[in-house]
Amino acid sequence: MPAQKLKQMLDERNIKYISINHSPAYTARETAASTFVPRREFAKTIIVDLDGDKVMAVVSASRHVDIAGLRKLAAAKEARLATEDEFRALFPDCELGAMPPFGSLYGMRVFVDEMVTEVDDLCFNAGSHEQILRMNCADFLQIEQPVTGSIAVKE
Repeated sequence: MPAQKLKQMLDERNIKYISINHSPAYTARETAASTFVPRREFAKTIIVDLDGDKVMAVVSASRHVDIAGLRKLAAAKEARLATEDEFRALFPDCELGAMPPFGSLYGMRVFVDEMVTEVDDLCFNAGSHEQILRMNCADFLQIEQPVTGSIAVKE
């Protein structure tokens, strides 16, 4: 089942989505492969520390987050990947590393790589390592209204 906060928010807004169960997978590449989703359409959520604040960086599974690019886009002085210990408590309804890209549910700003915005449907972890959601990317962008820019590089 998707993270309860996520499901409730999408249902309250009448947003259409498909929930897909799959065998356990722990990386975005593994998850995309096990669900037969092109990596370009699978969004991974990376937690980054920008000047002491935790934010979400959302990039395609076929790319890596560009910390320098994100720092520049956010006009931050310092940027680094957050450690699991630093963000574990922020997502009590999610398995570690399976957070959906909805910062609005967790009081976090969201930054999205421009490549993510180019797909029609977006897939992402739904709070567990055994379930993803597929939804219209335009709906995601309307809900989150993220800062969008070039924040990813090829693997």
